[in-house]
Amino acid sequence: MNRSSERILTTHTGSLPRPDALLAMLMDKEAGRARLPPQFDATASEAVRDVIDHQRACGVDVVNDGEMAKPDYSTYIKDRVTGFDGEMVDLPQSRDGRDFPEYFATQNSMGRVVSRPACTGPIAWKDPGAVDRDIGRFKAAIDAIKARGEAPSAGHFMTAVSPGQAARFLGNRYYPTHEAYLRALAAVLKDEYDAIARAGFILQVDCPDLASGWNNQFADLTLAQFADIVRLHLAVLDEATRDVPPEQLRLHLCWGNYSGPHNHDIALKEIIGQVLASRAMAVSFEGANPRHEHEWRVFTEVTLPPGKILIPGVLDSTSNFIEHPELIADRLCRYAEAVGRENVIAGTDCGFATFAGRLQVHPSIVWAKLEAMSAGAAIASRRLWGRKA
Repeated sequence: MNRSSERILTTHTGSLPRPDALLAMLMDKEAGRARLPPQFDATASEAVRDVIDHQRACGVDVVNDGEMAKPDYSTYIKDRVTGFDGEMVDLPQSRDGRDFPEYFATQNSMGRVVSRPACTGPIAWKDPGAVDRDIGRFKAAIDAIKARGEAPSAGHFMTAVSPGQAARFLGNRYYPTHEAYLRALAAVLKDEYDAIARAGFILQVDCPDLASGWNNQFADLTLAQFADIVRLHLAVLDEATRDVPPEQLRLHLCWGNYSGPHNHDIALKEIIGQVLASRAMAVSFEGANPRHEHEWRVFTEVTLPPGKILIPGVLDSTSNFIEHPELIADRLCRYAEAVGRENVIAGTDCGFATFAGRLQVHPSIVWAKLEAMSAGAAIASRRLWGRKA
């Protein structure tokens, strides 16, 4: 994993806008209207090539495949493993949903975008080649860039869901306990984690369960009880990633990628200690939206363990405002002053296309926001290193 030794590097959380042709195929499959057509792989491969070019054009240093071939970042595994044939299960009413039911009623009326079937049988691989196809598309796109004689990116990453997040959206109706369900998920996901690492990519494990879970899935727990949940989820994740070198591992946590009240989001200080103690070298988290921007101060009180890297969000992934580069630089400098400039990489709060078919930020604005992030990182680099980035 590259470290900011001469300038602030840039990356993002994972999902990026999908082209219309690919999106239509994914949505037809999610709605049960059709299977993926024969041309899906070629369409997805072209989309991966294009999305890498877009990232590079925007000045993103550490790029990925944009999650082009996935309907979403977490429930995609329902199509890769057995056991998910049950009816869809909704999350319990969230803490902020109890306060603002009228608002959430308007959001729910938009309908479900991706299917979330419950687990009703034993989990095992039924399509173990799916991750290899993802890797193959990504590698082919990178090779095409090298064949053009262009300079390689500063790094490449791929995302995968954590056991805890998969359990959050795909309800358990089969395993006797929550822990048993987690470990069954981890047993298959480990193969996916290992494959991404073996391919030479940075593995980002998506873990909204560590923060957002407090607001909905575990909305009736106390802070002490939720701390035990976080401890369990991280222990299972550490075990599942035991063969992934820490320098190839980054963890993303968030409070839910939606434009809503968030007035019951758990404070970062309540969970960050456990998260920083995990095997992941880098931690990506929300740092730009109005509910969490102030939490940079946490890192003036918490000691960053040696070797760890922070990837704070400096772009709000739910707003069509394009952040000013000077604001982005301010945000980055605050973190750099708290933990050291070499320990900070610029990131985004969350993905910009978390669920296929539901965009909160217009695609053209997504690219403009990423360009602003690159410009802001350059300004921060000049401030922090005292020379041109």
